[in-house]
Amino acid sequence: MADLPCALLSSCAAQFPGEELLRQIVGVEELPANISVQDDVIFYPWTIDNKYYSATVNFCVVPNRFAVTPEIADSLQAFIIYFDSTSTSGLDSISAWLPLTEEWLPDVLILVCDRASDNGVSRQKAQEWCIKHGFELVELNPEDAPDEDDDFPETTGVKRIVQALNATVWSNAKMKHDHHQGFGLFSTLAGAHSTRSQGDQQAEPSEAVTGGMAESLQENGRGPAGTSDSQLDITVDPVLDTDIQELANLTTGDGDLENFSRLFTKLQEMKDKAATLPHEQRKLHAEKVAKAFWMAIGGDQDEVDGLSSDEEH
Repeated sequence: MADLPCALLSSCAAQFPGEELLRQIVGVEELPANISVQDDVIFYPWTIDNKYYSATVNFCVVPNRFAVTPEIADSLQAFIIYFDSTSTSGLDSISAWLPLTEEWLPDVLILVCDRASDNGVSRQKAQEWCIKHGFELVELNPEDAPDEDDDFPETTGVKRIVQALNATVWSNAKMKHDHHQGFGLFSTLAGAHSTRSQGDQQAEPSEAVTGGMAESLQENGRGPAGTSDSQLDITVDPVLDTDIQELANLTTGDGDLENFSRLFTKLQEMKDKAATLPHEQRKLHAEKVAKAFWMAIGGDQDEVDGLSSDEEH
């Protein structure tokens, strides 16, 4: 177990222990009675097996930061912590972990609550805290459900946590080479907010690529708004052209860990750039980038012509 990469779980809310967070993430009714417990730390091996790679990860559930051993810290790649959003001081207990997360620098940092509360910690306050400290906010039961009319609905709750863990380059990941890596790898790393069934995920490459790219780039951003329409024209943006070409090269190249990691980094860079746009402009920008990327990897123009009619207006 010590050789496995670690996803560290904890909770600062007495009514929602870390074991409950683990149970929801792994999707079981009850944790097994013979689960491994050492010095108040719960160890639960969890296998990720998707079409891109397989890896076994050790969930480590700790009651507090003092229970984190050097061995856990050395293998840590994800940190997920729950807080009580109904209390106005809910974030204070999380702040005590910050010196450690700044030292660990895990790939995944997720702040979890049941639902943001205007009477405790509002969504805006929680998001501002997350932006400042590099976390992602996940509400298990958000008040506002994803818009069913949205072409690219946002993934929320436990599904979003699982999605983030699947998009992480785990140190022991074994890449799969039995099929072409480009299309699926791209959509997964883009954080594809798809409601399709597992069988539907074998859809045509054009859907996977254009959908995944647009979803990634139009997610709620972290930067200031305010970009002119002229900046949305990717055909005259040489920097964006270079980014798209690099993405094309990465997704059609070898599916090794180095490409996997660089692709994820590049997607995040482009997502952060798109986040500076107002919502409607961000959506249009995402669609344009998706189309340009599809053409860059040799896709057929006819397959993306009907992606959206927004840019005709």
